[in-house]
Amino acid sequence: MRADRDTHFEVEQFYYEEADLLDAGRYADWLDLLADDLDYWMPTRTNRLRRQQALSVAARGEAAFYDESKESLAWRIRRFDSGMAWAEDPPSRTRHLVTNVLARHVDPAEHPGFTGDDLLVRSAFLVYRNRLEREENVFAGSRTDILRRTATGLQVARRTILLDQNILLAKNISTFF
Repeated sequence: MRADRDTHFEVEQFYYEEADLLDAGRYADWLDLLADDLDYWMPTRTNRLRRQQALSVAARGEAAFYDESKESLAWRIRRFDSGMAWAEDPPSRTRHLVTNVLARHVDPAEHPGFTGDDLLVRSAFLVYRNRLEREENVFAGSRTDILRRTATGLQVARRTILLDQNILLAKNISTFF
């Protein structure tokens, strides 16, 4: 069932706050928006003929750009802060744009462990990244999230990120989506 107008507005505001935290480099604060049992996954893609489109996105257990938990993301963030993440020293400047937000209530039969109060949300994103003097990257794609309602607000419990490109021209992918 589609979320009502107030819930939809709440979800959009949540995403705008998330984008602002990421763009400001406030990664520790961003972690607070993630559930402890987070599943953060960005599978790779391949070009396939139309009749093989179901095979164009890597399955679980196959190649992925990200296959993370909250704990592993926290480790990455601690590494940024340690000065040992050479790919982010000096740090990148990013701009996260989120649009085309569609929010529905979770069907617990399709998503065991979640309730009808949780939200299944699809969105489109564009992430611009600039690093050093001449490195520029643009990442476009979609996200499918399950947002869990908690006493303190919404949290991302599941995130699947699907980039539109299958070959990344970036020298590294240290950006969070």
